[in-house]
Formats: sequence, C-alpha cells, structure tokens
Amino acid sequence: MVTEVIGIDHIYIAVSDMTRSEGYYDTLMPLLGFRKNTFSLHDTPHIQYFNRHFGYVLRPAAPHGPRHDAYQAGLHHFCFRVQSAADVSAVAQSMVAAGLVCSQPDCYPQYADDYTAIFFTDPDGIRLEVTNYRLERQQRALHWDDALP
Repeated sequence: MVTEVIGIDHIYIAVSDMTRSEGYYDTLMPLLGFRKNTFSLHDTPHIQYFNRHFGYVLRPAAPHGPRHDAYQAGLHHFCFRVQSAADVSAVAQSMVAAGLVCSQPDCYPQYADDYTAIFFTDPDGIRLEVTNYRLERQQRALHWDDALP
C-alpha cells in the first residue's frame, strides 16, 4: 500500500532581509487568513505564518547568496488556493487597500476555463499567486478513487 500525501505541512522561504520580509508578510498573510508566531531554530530566528492547513516559514538566507531567480533550479512560484473566483478578487482588493501590489484578478482559460488568479512578488522576488478552487481540482478530490483501473 502506498501512503498518500494529504497536503503541504510547511514550506520554508529563505529571505535576504528578515525585517523587510516580515513587514511585507505581516501585511499579506492576515489577508489570506494566516496567523503568526516566531521561534528560533539553532539560534536562528524564524517567522511562521500558519493557518489550519499549513505553515509558511521565513528564515534568514545565507549572507551574500544569490537573489532568487524563478527560472533557475528551485522554486518557480507558490500558489495559495482560496475557495472561489470572488475570493480571489476580494484578496486583490484587500491587497491594494493595504498598499501591496498585485495583478488584476483575471480568468486564465489557457490553464482551465474557470482558472481565476492574481500574481505578485515578495521583496526577494519570490513569485506568489492566489487562485480559486477550480472544478477540476474539486472533482479530482471528490472522485479520486473512481479513476482507479
């Protein structure tokens, strides 16, 4: 029997300036329903934003390391899922009201007929996205075992 992964537990993001990133994420993450705590691991400060499903953790990057490049090996982008296209629009409105920059909510039929998303970049150039819980993803979750041979 293969054990199924049921979700993302946490992701760690190395940032070049903890203070700058904390300010950015302190504004962004509550708009997405995340709470915050801080901790040290091996005497290194960490900031964790978490919701009931997973944690998004900031830690200091190695000094003088290269700037993040989404087109080099490593993380290309990270996408947060909200329930509906209306929720994507609400997040965009909240971000703009909070002084954060993001794209206009739009439908991207090249990805899926009901794919609505916004795109934005954190202070270190990490590309982020918010999209809706599309019908295909919902059907996959609800009918996973139906597709077995």
